[in-house]
Amino acid sequence: MLASIKIIYYFCVFKLKIFEMLDFSQFSGFVLFMFIFTAGFWLLIFLLTFVVPYWLGGTIWENFKLKREAKKAAEGK
Repeated sequence: MLASIKIIYYFCVFKLKIFEMLDFSQFSGFVLFMFIFTAGFWLLIFLLTFVVPYWLGGTIWENFKLKREAKKAAEGK
């Protein structure tokens, strides 16, 4: 337990020292990079969970309707 607290403490101190070495322009660039990276990540998640399944489902449904109409037209002839 004590070893894990020491590891967390040293990790936090190391991270804080990294940010102390950055000046404002470097820090703002880092923040901008992280914003763009995370926005792209969440956009990718959105596309993979909502847009792509919606698109595939619509395509399958349209093909099903076209085949059904073709079958009805063939039976009616």
